[in-house]
Amino acid sequence: MTTVQTMLGTCRAGFALALLVALLSGCATDKAARVPPQIHVAPYDTSQGEALWAVVPPANESGVSFADTHLVADALAAKLDEVRGIACLPLNRTIAAMRALGISMVRTPAEARALAGAMGVDAVVVGSITAYEPYDPPKLGLALAVFARDGRARVIADPMKLQTAYSDRDTPVRSQFADRPVAAISEHFDGANHEVQLALQRYAAGRHEPGSALGWRGMLASMSLYVEFAAHEAVGRLIEQERLRLAQPPAAQQAAR
Repeated sequence: MTTVQTMLGTCRAGFALALLVALLSGCATDKAARVPPQIHVAPYDTSQGEALWAVVPPANESGVSFADTHLVADALAAKLDEVRGIACLPLNRTIAAMRALGISMVRTPAEARALAGAMGVDAVVVGSITAYEPYDPPKLGLALAVFARDGRARVIADPMKLQTAYSDRDTPVRSQFADRPVAAISEHFDGANHEVQLALQRYAAGRHEPGSALGWRGMLASMSLYVEFAAHEAVGRLIEQERLRLAQPPAAQQAAR
């Protein structure tokens, strides 16, 4: 009888150990679970292919000489390329086209359209860095405008749809360009702001290892990662302006031109 009880006890202990291992394995799997990251979707008809955009290196108006304009431009191009419905040319292609045209900076809508035409893109994104603070918590300010190529440009510059889509804020882009972009934003991403931190948490979901020590806060400790987040948010707001603009009836679009 004692032997039988011992065997039963051993079986129970083995079963409990196996159950514990299974539970722990399940917990580890849950911690490493993959979730899809937040993405943007362009409001364009892509039946004939994606819209093609390009990014011009932004001007440095931050007041600090160490603002990395190429880091910001690369991040903007990468985040535009992530948008479903938009493809973005590499930054080197844009710089090469600007050199071929003999311009070091896009200063007017005419130059923006000439650059877009030379590159064969539907639109170019131009603008400036208005704030740049790489220390924790980081800060980045961006003023961006989207200029369509011309009346023949597919998707964006349809003659029935071309119009301004400014934000409510007074942006530096307005004074820099006399003509009207199809979309423009001016945003300040302060890493100490709780609203910005909540947006950063949403962005980080699916873009970092859940079990990492810092978690989403690791993006506050790295300026390159924080620039990617700010570029994602800025691109999203430009896309949202495009969505609102294209949702207007043709009569309203004509009246606003």
